[in-house]
Amino acid sequence: MGVYVDGKLVYTVDGDKLNTTLSLGSGKQNTVVQEWDYCGGSTYTPVTVTVSSKSGIFVTSPANNSTISSPANYVATATTATCSKGIGSMGVYVNNKLITVQDGAGLNAQVSLGTGAQNTVVQEWDRCGGSSYVPVKVTVKGSERVLSNLEKSGGWDGWGQLPPDYKDCAPCSGIAWTMWQGVSAPSTSDKVTQFNTHGTKPYAVVLWYNPVIGTYSTQGLPDDNHTLVPSLHNFTYDTEFYVTNKAITQALEFDVSMYMDGIGMFWGTQCSPLGDGDWDVLDNVTQKWASTGVACKLVNGWNHLTLQLQRESGNTLLYKSITLNGATANINKTYAPFKVSPDWYGITVNYQMDGDSKQAANTTYLNNLSLTYW
Repeated sequence: MGVYVDGKLVYTVDGDKLNTTLSLGSGKQNTVVQEWDYCGGSTYTPVTVTVSSKSGIFVTSPANNSTISSPANYVATATTATCSKGIGSMGVYVNNKLITVQDGAGLNAQVSLGTGAQNTVVQEWDRCGGSSYVPVKVTVKGSERVLSNLEKSGGWDGWGQLPPDYKDCAPCSGIAWTMWQGVSAPSTSDKVTQFNTHGTKPYAVVLWYNPVIGTYSTQGLPDDNHTLVPSLHNFTYDTEFYVTNKAITQALEFDVSMYMDGIGMFWGTQCSPLGDGDWDVLDNVTQKWASTGVACKLVNGWNHLTLQLQRESGNTLLYKSITLNGATANINKTYAPFKVSPDWYGITVNYQMDGDSKQAANTTYLNNLSLTYW
């Protein structure tokens, strides 16, 4: 693969992936990304960009409000429109302490960081005595732990919800459901978990849940002293899910919920192919779904989903990102928590199927469901 700038090939790399940083002149630049296959064929995509001539710092790694590992690779460039002598050096501050400095207008440094939330700053100093900076907030993974193959775990339970109020019921008039573990599914040799819904009540839903940490923990993590749950701020929900027929799949929902000290935090994330067609997230206070503006493009067959979720200061819920079938969308939406009974304590992993206008019988499968937490 390679990159042309204004008709000149300026970069090539072997293989089917390209990831590089290029210096460009200011103003409009006509660039092209091109590939060459092993059979003599080639395709390309034009990418027209406008490069600002103003002063600035451009940080390409890490992304602001991202979750990273330590050491972290800080990559940035700087420009100046006010100093004819150019940029003299660039550096990184961590929690108000200068950690590293490199000469020139480019920065590429490994920076060791403590775990948890870190306030970092990338700064440039020009050769005329001027300076500017860009804050980069990151959360550093600590000793994260993983609960794997949760779809195979014991302890799953479920309930139905009927419109218009969607109150919990089990059993429910107009909706029925089953869950079967250790079954065979299309296109995989693994034993997976099958979820089935059928009924007569349009738009009825079924929610399955598993209390993984805290009260009734199915993973040996009861947290009787209430020390583990309050220490957790980051969650990764990861699963493969099989869609049998997306034409009758009103919505599929993937959730993590957390309860402590009379506070509820429910990271509800749903793909709504027959609704607004987007990924939606739950506003905990209003209990209404809010569109992210990101289209949810399911395929009939296996899909791979990764959700990055975070509990911020004040127990604010942050929906960080959604990755479906390799495409990542940064969401970065925050919502306040809600009040619950003080008796509710712990963390659950959930999966929900929503019925369509005819409540057509539907079947989906889960495989390799995991929750990473730290």
